Order: sequence, then C-alpha cells, then structure tokens
Amino acid sequence: MAKSEIRSPLPGTFYRRPAPDQPAYKEAGDKVAKGDVIGLVEVMKSFHEITSTVGGVITAFLIENEEPLMAGHVIAEVES
Repeated sequence: MAKSEIRSPLPGTFYRRPAPDQPAYKEAGDKVAKGDVIGLVEVMKSFHEITSTVGGVITAFLIENEEPLMAGHVIAEVES
C-alpha cells in the first residue's frame, strides 16, 4: 500500500464539516474516492471544497476543525 497526502491548495481556515450542526465529511478510517470532498477551506468569507486526489482509506487527519492553515499544509494522509 502507498501513502499519499492531501494538501491544502489555499491558506485559510479548515473546516471538516459543511455546517456546525452536521457530521464531518470524512473521518479517519473512512474510505475515500478520488474527487470526494473531505473538508472546506475558508478564505475571506469564501468557502472552497477540498477534495481527495487519490482513492483509498484516510489514515489520519493532521489538522483539526477550525484550525488555520497555509497553502501546502498536509490535511490528511490516505493509504491506497
């Protein structure tokens, strides 16, 4: 199995949920397909979907909900 990283293309604030009262898009241990949304990055009140670039299983999220991040920051690790 190969390990891949999903990185943020933008600086901003990372959100794992579409809204505060809704469940997270994905959790560690969940299967993910290429193109699946795993979270959002907010930049100046604009929300951008972060999608998986590979298929596999999410082994870990390396950033917490509502945490600031920079472009290139690793959000999650995926085993494919």
